[in-house]
Amino acid sequence: MEGFSEISEGKAKALFPDAADVFYNPVQEFNRDVSVAVIKAFGEDYQRCQYVFGRWKKTKKSPDGDADDEECESVTKSEGAASHEPAEDSPKQPLRILEALSATGLRAVRYAKEIPNASDIVANDLSEGAVSLIQRNIEFNDCQDRVSASCSDASLLMANSSKKSESFFDVVDLDPYGSPAEFLPTALQCVSEGGLLCVTCTDVAVLCGNHGDACYGKYGSVPVKGAFCHEMALRILLSSLCSHASRCQRYIVPLVSLSVDFYVRVFVRVFTSRSKVKEAPCHLATMYSCTGCTALHFQPLARALPSAGANPKILPGIGPCVPQHCEECGSRFHIGGPIWTAPIYDKNFVEKVVANVAADPESFGTADRIIGMLTMAAEELPDVPLHYCLAKLSNVLRCSQPKALMAHSALLRLGYRVSFVHNCASGMKTDAPPSVVWDVFRAWARSQPAKKVAPASPAAKILAKETDTKISFEVLPGANPPSRQKNLLRYQQNPEPGWGPKCRAKKRHADGIVEDELAKRKRLQGKNSGKKNLVPMKQHTCKLFLAGKCDRTEEECRYNHGTSEQ
Repeated sequence: MEGFSEISEGKAKALFPDAADVFYNPVQEFNRDVSVAVIKAFGEDYQRCQYVFGRWKKTKKSPDGDADDEECESVTKSEGAASHEPAEDSPKQPLRILEALSATGLRAVRYAKEIPNASDIVANDLSEGAVSLIQRNIEFNDCQDRVSASCSDASLLMANSSKKSESFFDVVDLDPYGSPAEFLPTALQCVSEGGLLCVTCTDVAVLCGNHGDACYGKYGSVPVKGAFCHEMALRILLSSLCSHASRCQRYIVPLVSLSVDFYVRVFVRVFTSRSKVKEAPCHLATMYSCTGCTALHFQPLARALPSAGANPKILPGIGPCVPQHCEECGSRFHIGGPIWTAPIYDKNFVEKVVANVAADPESFGTADRIIGMLTMAAEELPDVPLHYCLAKLSNVLRCSQPKALMAHSALLRLGYRVSFVHNCASGMKTDAPPSVVWDVFRAWARSQPAKKVAPASPAAKILAKETDTKISFEVLPGANPPSRQKNLLRYQQNPEPGWGPKCRAKKRHADGIVEDELAKRKRLQGKNSGKKNLVPMKQHTCKLFLAGKCDRTEEECRYNHGTSEQ
């Protein structure tokens, strides 16, 4: 078709305008593949509840074939936890899916063609041009009976859907350009009981600590820079989801959480329970990161104690968990959080997704990467938040980096658990305390050729300590995880130049002309030049010239080679 390019992905085909006035990023194929696989696995066991007079009721078949109503979790009555496991003999429920920020509609069309029980899919976008393209792609794939286009503000659409029992969505997918923060409150309210919320954040620089003030404004947490920053981004997002859900008496159960390329992607189930909301602070903690040796400590916001009743008693956390100075190197701490410290995966569900993808790899263009990354996610220690980086720990002591299996084996011999992480090739997650971690690296540094370290540096203070712990770096068979033994695709290299986030959709002027990249760059060239207070540098003397080291002439040098007025 003239003016359009045809794109094939999965079982769907889409038309993309050559003018690029609608956003589309081919790099996100992995994101869409994972979404299809996760929703497909979720739909196999999902059992829908009905929202009747402020209560969630689950419909199930009685032995005589009649439908009975079973009371589910409700805000107004039940206080127990909702069941996450449906009846074994329950049929697959038709899924009602909302893609709130659809752009081209490719993802919605893929859901319709690749998820068998996706019966009612709404592809929404605020842009009229995008909605026109969505409708064109729906007709191009002949799925008008399952997908409908909507032109509405996403927050307004989700807010209206949360007020009617028949308008709740079983799956809500948020994949905005940038931060999803403004859509989270209404998204959590329009998901049905036990439904699935899928969220993508591409503002990773904010979540990883480059803009801490902006992160607090959007997600309610303060990030800390470090080698663990990408996992911290996931946990900050989950903490924000937990906070928003608690305000409407709901709580989240993470199924899959991934840090991929330049974005993070989480899949959580949403339930309703007052008692579970009261336990939410037990899943959050403030983190302390040593500025010298990167030692990690966590201060829970609350703790749960057994009580005579059915529900535990929630009490404030006890602290502080760290002294004023780090016990290992004497440095101060950076404080961040709150972050989510509960598990970010459901291991059984992740293994189910991997099995489904492995059984039908032809349906996913990135099947190898899905299997490799999710297998690694299932191998991670579920109850250990954040991780260390072998390269960073070695850099602190000014020594060469040990092989991962050697470091892992040393900790395993001491009785601690250890695992790789899915988002960092040199990452190491362990339940060993920082003192034991540094015992291992102290022994490793002493086995290497000595290097000079500054007397007051963290390395000097760590190496000055003595320990009676016997450390062996001989590799144990248990240190090598199955994902590594099978040579699965674990840490994919960028397959092509320019791999990463794309620019926003191109600007369309009132006369219908789309502005191309060169015109945009020319229009914006020097837009901030008038704002800069440029001080004439010729009034200052060139210090290199006075020292006889300036190799520029008077005209080439930005400073004065003469005597300036002081």
